[in-house]
Amino acid sequence: MLRGINMMNNNNTLTLICTLILFLLLSPFAIAGGAVEDETEALKQKIGHLEQELAEVRKKLAEAEAQNAAQAAVSEAPAVQPVPGPVKIGGTFGINYAYGDYDSGHRRNEDLGDVDLELFRLNADLDADGWIGRVEYRWYDTYSMMHTAWLGYASDRYGTLKAGIVRVPFGPGPYGVSTSWFFDQHFYIGLSDDMDLGIRWTKSYGDLEVDLAYYLQDEGEWDGASRDSSRYSYDPVTWDEHVDAEGDVTWGAGENGFEEDGQLNLRMIYATEHFGDLGASFQYGWLEGKNVEDSGADHFAVSAHAENTFGDFTLLSQLSYYEYDITDDTPWGTGDLIPMGAYDFAWLVASEGWIPAVSLRYHGIDTSGIPWIDSIMPFIEWSTILKEESDFNDSTLWSLGALMYWDQLYIYAELGISDGNNFVGGEGDVYSNIYDGVGDVGANGNDRWNKRFNINVRYYFSLFE
Repeated sequence: MLRGINMMNNNNTLTLICTLILFLLLSPFAIAGGAVEDETEALKQKIGHLEQELAEVRKKLAEAEAQNAAQAAVSEAPAVQPVPGPVKIGGTFGINYAYGDYDSGHRRNEDLGDVDLELFRLNADLDADGWIGRVEYRWYDTYSMMHTAWLGYASDRYGTLKAGIVRVPFGPGPYGVSTSWFFDQHFYIGLSDDMDLGIRWTKSYGDLEVDLAYYLQDEGEWDGASRDSSRYSYDPVTWDEHVDAEGDVTWGAGENGFEEDGQLNLRMIYATEHFGDLGASFQYGWLEGKNVEDSGADHFAVSAHAENTFGDFTLLSQLSYYEYDITDDTPWGTGDLIPMGAYDFAWLVASEGWIPAVSLRYHGIDTSGIPWIDSIMPFIEWSTILKEESDFNDSTLWSLGALMYWDQLYIYAELGISDGNNFVGGEGDVYSNIYDGVGDVGANGNDRWNKRFNINVRYYFSLFE
């Protein structure tokens, strides 16, 4: 009995031990199985996310490929460029600020200067199958004038021919050496940026460019208060008597002076490899007198000029000799002075002299970091009239400034310093004697240096093209 009980106890113990051993042996697999199931589920979820992301990437890739294909098709297709019309119409609107050495009470010497609506102009250009042309009319404060009016034809074989009111070829460029708003002293003697009525032919022969022109007369008198000076460029003109501050006539009464009566021009510019553009200009013309003896009256000018580039610098230089050969028997008492006019104002100019002129420009300023300036070009210019009459004082003009561009906006900011220029300082508009002129290019009897700070802003616009 006890043995049986002992045997049962032993069997139970053995069974318990075996069960425990079996549990211990199987439990790691059971635990591992649960972990595998959890990990498998996590992997399934991750794979699902990856498949979703992959689907989105494939969708974006397909869209990008379609867009690239469309762009490629456009780039391979023939480009459609707008065809400009044969006629372009535009204009300019200008505002000017000036402050300088003027009479006490003068508008340019009070309250830090004066601002004026300086200019309004309209212009039309033609370019159609070789036919070219330009018309430009300008309005100023109290006067206006035709600046340009010509029609021409351009041919690679025969050159370019222009007929009408067209610029006279004289000097290294259309404005002589000058970049300045004031120009240089050649302008005030009628030797740069001069518009006359005639015909001009231009042709290039390799590195040589030739201009040949004949002019019937000057560009004429337009709308203004003066007798003969409502014009853009300086020409010999007729004028009335001069009345001094006391109301006395200083010299001859009536319509006195000269007019251009035919003119020949020749200019040649040769482009060299090492010495820049070297040129020479020649001018000869006849004069018709008004209440003045004009037998043998003529005018002559010759000039040597150059344009040279040194890195970011451009140097323009010019040396000219001119003479207006007129009688000494004039209402103003001398043949060493001749009345010339422009901008609705006439005054006496030295009739013979030399004009050296130099202009230095710098093109190397980086304006990429200035959003409101496309480019800026500083410059300094000097010119002087060395007059043959020993009793006359020479007339000198310095210009120091910069020309700035911003889209269609042009800004001149400069300081003019002069001993002998009508546009830089002065003591008044009425002189008591022709030899006492202040700041002029005649006798310059005052012989005084004047300054003028000037800012000119011009907006160029297009109305039709």
